[in-house]
Amino acid sequence: MSIIKKKTAVPTAEQGEASAAPAFQPPKKKRKWPMRLAIVAAIAVVLFLLLRACSNSAVQSLSGMYLTEPAQKQSLSVTVTGTGTIKPNDDYRATTLLRGEIMSAPFEEGDLVEKDQVLFTLDPTDAENNIRSAESGVERARLNLEQAQLSYNNLLKTQRDNADDMAIEANATGTLAKLHVKAGDTVGAGTPIAEIVDRDVMELTVPFHRAVAQTLTIGQAATVTVTGTAAPLSGTVSEVGYVDSVTAGGAVVRDVTIRVNNPGTLDASSTATAQIGDAACANPGRFSNKEAKQVVAMASGKVETLSVKEGDRVTKDQRLGSFELPDMQSQIDNASVSVRSAELALSDAEESLRIARDLLDDYTISSPITGTVIEKNYKAGDNIDATSGGGYMAVIYDMSRMTFDMNVSELDVSKLKVGQNVTFTSDALEGQTFTGHVDKININGTTMNGSTNYPVTVVVDNGEGLYPGMNVSATILVEEVGEALAVPVEAVQRGNVVMVAPAAALNKDGELTDVTKIEERTVELGRGNSEFIEVLSGVEEGEIICVPNMASSAMQMMMGAMGG
Repeated sequence: MSIIKKKTAVPTAEQGEASAAPAFQPPKKKRKWPMRLAIVAAIAVVLFLLLRACSNSAVQSLSGMYLTEPAQKQSLSVTVTGTGTIKPNDDYRATTLLRGEIMSAPFEEGDLVEKDQVLFTLDPTDAENNIRSAESGVERARLNLEQAQLSYNNLLKTQRDNADDMAIEANATGTLAKLHVKAGDTVGAGTPIAEIVDRDVMELTVPFHRAVAQTLTIGQAATVTVTGTAAPLSGTVSEVGYVDSVTAGGAVVRDVTIRVNNPGTLDASSTATAQIGDAACANPGRFSNKEAKQVVAMASGKVETLSVKEGDRVTKDQRLGSFELPDMQSQIDNASVSVRSAELALSDAEESLRIARDLLDDYTISSPITGTVIEKNYKAGDNIDATSGGGYMAVIYDMSRMTFDMNVSELDVSKLKVGQNVTFTSDALEGQTFTGHVDKININGTTMNGSTNYPVTVVVDNGEGLYPGMNVSATILVEEVGEALAVPVEAVQRGNVVMVAPAAALNKDGELTDVTKIEERTVELGRGNSEFIEVLSGVEEGEIICVPNMASSAMQMMMGAMGG
């Protein structure tokens, strides 16, 4: 940090009172001068006290240890200084991880290129071959997945079909007349399991003369007389035959079937005659069950359960029992694993294809920024091999805005704000001064030897003539203090003590001749840094302040004695 001193006329006493400095809160004093100087100054104070008893010649000799400076009002500016290196707003260094021939490079050094403008194209033959191979891999993986899924679905269907086939179900409504198996029996497919008959409705088949049968219709009412009984039963025609037959007496007849509700006394041995309208049957006929069906095994296996017994009444599709199911779970589990494996293989193949397609994009290298081409190291026809470490293909700088970073001490960084004005110079452009402003204060500091510095980014406002890489020395204007009574920082000892030379310690030319007459003065300090510090009280304007003289022979002797 530095304070820019602007020389002004020494004001009168009245003016001094009128323009007295405001009562600033003094900051912690910044100690940037060498520590040895502070130590030497302290030693000088001790010598000053001891030399009061010394000879005049010794006193005069040691007076050269101090320089004198009047305490005076001056225009002070609180600043922070530092150095940095000019850099572009953005830069791009074209590289590639590929190898091959450069097909085109349509730009030259010094050209202004736009964002997304193509810089290089490489021969994409290898990439295109990789894409075709990856596409074939995806197709194979998809077919494998379809096959695995089909096998898995077939096993599930077989398991469901087995569950259906292993169920023993009634195929009609009626009475369970006969069970051919018992639980624990092992049977083959098609083996009879049970007999179901419908005894609630009986059917009587009787012959009618052909001429009568031809006039009968389905659903026509009929009267049935059971042999050996007097009470007739009502029935309906359920079927009329079309085949003629001849009775023993030579009559041509056709069979007619009549359905009758069983009063409970009819069975397959019962016989009866029937009359339909005015016509009677030619001969008696025999009753039969309306429905008699056989339940057979749909698959081979062991009968695991039977939940019915002979004589039970059952309904169609009623579950009568079941066979033991074959164990297919391990096959299904293995098929499921195969499906998952095929899914992963397809996913890997698709990812390989995506990478191959993305890699094709890498064969075209475009600029991500708008800027000026600083370097062009390859041209069309050149071969590039990323594994050979050939350096950058091209370098582009965006110099629409330039910046530099300067490190600021932890003692000063709190004084800085974004937007503060900055002036700087460059040794490469002697005599020119440039301006800028604080753009960013980075709180990620770097600590070394117990002190932390923070990088501060400065944006260049007028950078004509500046180029990236130039070194600059910068000054950040923190505050314009205005008129203030100030003394050199080196004059302050032990925190807030200065040595004041009264008139008796000076000769007629104002030079210090008698160090024994120097006075210690405790002062109140204000704002200051490595060059000047504001004095709020303890010293009056115009008083002569003693500043250790590092160039004096006595001082050099003490420095040598200290190993300096």
